[in-house]
Amino acid sequence: MKSLGSIRRDFAPWNDPNAKPYIQFDNVTKKFGEFTAVNNLSLTIFEREFFALLGASGCGKSTLLRMLAGFEEPSAGRILLDGQDLRGIPPYRRPVNMMFQSYALFPHMTVENNIAFGLKQEGMAKADIDKRVAEMLKLVKLEQFAKRKPHQLSGGQRQRVALARSVAKRPKVLLLDEPLGALDKKLREETQFELMDLQQNLGLTFVVVTHDQEEAMTMADRIAIIDKGEVMQVATPAEVYEAPGSRFVAGFVGNVNMFDGKIAAGEAGSASINAGNGITIRTENAGSAAAGTSVTFAIRPEKIKVSSTKPAGAVNAIEGEVYDIAYLGDMTVYHVRLDDGQVVRASTMNAARLTEDPLTWNDRAWVSFRPDAGVVLTR
Repeated sequence: MKSLGSIRRDFAPWNDPNAKPYIQFDNVTKKFGEFTAVNNLSLTIFEREFFALLGASGCGKSTLLRMLAGFEEPSAGRILLDGQDLRGIPPYRRPVNMMFQSYALFPHMTVENNIAFGLKQEGMAKADIDKRVAEMLKLVKLEQFAKRKPHQLSGGQRQRVALARSVAKRPKVLLLDEPLGALDKKLREETQFELMDLQQNLGLTFVVVTHDQEEAMTMADRIAIIDKGEVMQVATPAEVYEAPGSRFVAGFVGNVNMFDGKIAAGEAGSASINAGNGITIRTENAGSAAAGTSVTFAIRPEKIKVSSTKPAGAVNAIEGEVYDIAYLGDMTVYHVRLDDGQVVRASTMNAARLTEDPLTWNDRAWVSFRPDAGVVLTR
């Protein structure tokens, strides 16, 4: 059986019917006055999972994290950690730690004292504190900065100090609220992989809140797409991208082209879709959609080929005009306006320095794609 996308690691307890969830949101609702931030939401997270809550600002993802941390209580429903109902347990008694976007480092303390602060509060012996701090400094590669204060560090270094302080107490779960939002793009990309490696080395459960799709896709084992306090889909990054469960998810994660139409005929997952204006799309991913069903055909830009002539033998080929071109170095993005007015986005990797089939603005062009390249959505 072929897999959607690449396999990140041999870890998928959610596919094991006997696996016990580590964190459970059980029909959780959270209201602030008349406003419902979280609406009857149920969700399970497994031990040692790197789990991402992804959604737009105000969708309820940070409220979920705050309820798990103990800073808010659910208006209804239960939150369980390792089988224990967390209701009424104060934040400082929960086996979780939270890392905020602001990092909240003590400016008057050195790096090592910032990391040691929580351990001192717990009354750990000095020798044990020194040993644990040394371990944390080595883990985040900041041994040579132990005596510095936060203002003497770069943004990425401060982020790693905050991370070391968060995991020094060995929490069962680490909660990260937009942890990389203050970093520049290049540093953010580097830190994403550092976080992944750190999570693997520590064997902890990470739950991260982010509105950055690329961040969630890079780091998480699974992603929960949240909208208006409800879960729209929970799946691996590859499944969310290649097999979105709805128009909302398809449009929210990455770029996508959508064609609305009706199933004209089909059997065993294959179908022809009448998309109007003489456009017929043939697909092998129609699922159980029956003839006459109104559907949306969604296809990612990188799965569409753009050419000056109609490809020989192409099952799906539609003619249009080049409307816009963006050269991004590693790829070129074409916007092709079809004769019915719809604009199709196609992206081509620049594997060679020279282009064999150069296209420019206002050229007539064909967009084509394989019948297994897109997915049919019924909601």
